[in-house]
Amino acid sequence: MDIVVLDGHTLNPGDLDWSSLKELGTYAVYPRTTPEEVIERAASAEIILTNKVVLDAQTIASLPKLKYIGVLATGYNVIDLDAAKQRDIVVTNIPGYSTASVGQMVFALLLEMSQQVGHHAQLVKQGRWSACEDFSFFDRPLFELAGRVFGIVGYGQIGRQVARIANAFGMKVMVNTANPDKYKTDKELEFVDIDTLFNECDIISLNCPLTNETRNLVNTARLMRVKQGTLLINTGRGDLVDEEAVVEALNEGYLGGFAADVLSSEPPEEDNPLLSAPNTFITPHIAWATAEARQRLLNIAIANIKAFQDGEPQNRVS
Repeated sequence: MDIVVLDGHTLNPGDLDWSSLKELGTYAVYPRTTPEEVIERAASAEIILTNKVVLDAQTIASLPKLKYIGVLATGYNVIDLDAAKQRDIVVTNIPGYSTASVGQMVFALLLEMSQQVGHHAQLVKQGRWSACEDFSFFDRPLFELAGRVFGIVGYGQIGRQVARIANAFGMKVMVNTANPDKYKTDKELEFVDIDTLFNECDIISLNCPLTNETRNLVNTARLMRVKQGTLLINTGRGDLVDEEAVVEALNEGYLGGFAADVLSSEPPEEDNPLLSAPNTFITPHIAWATAEARQRLLNIAIANIKAFQDGEPQNRVS
């Protein structure tokens, strides 16, 4: 079968091996593909792999040989599922590959806010410690995580991983999820409604999917409910957050800090106000990108194609 990878660079910038695709058919890997290049590059493709390249109804209609779309991510909003279904095109995603890595990133961001490691390491390089009269110095408040109330919005695989780590730090964990009855055996946390979570938590981590219901979940009204100094972490999707409302909350001081690995527009415009807001820590969508997670993603993508070719598709979303 003819396989085309439309945007392979972020998954594999050169440290992984695409050669497993040889067992599945002929293949071409493009580091990046613009919208104008999709139809030409995929004209003969029976299988397309894409991460962020959009396959809308018009594009799908222009690819008559297409039988399978493999999304190289967990989210699949880049695909017009209705158009794929009308053509009986199988669409699959990659669930669960980055659970450990994203959980790790949530706490990398949190520890940066609580311990200010990067800031103080930079001050040492600038000579501040060498010039200090004392054996120790710090110029920003530091605080312990133990005893804090940690709120998690969303309780899928990543949310559960984050809860386990939060418990290990000695924090009280509150969770908001649409299906709390599924997790009655999880005794080391408390399931609460979304307003209670925003009212009572010292730290809030967004680990839910982006849907019509969760878009702008964090808005001015909710941010007005938080305790003074609450920290907000977003490793889910940028549009879970009204970014202007977050900037206002940071400038006004009732939000203590905002750390995000995702933004509403990626990469951000240079004038995105979050980039200059106080107490912000923005990383370039790297929570998923550990070597281990990317290798796991590639392995699952290959397994998905094999399952499709064997007539038993797995991880199917359409």
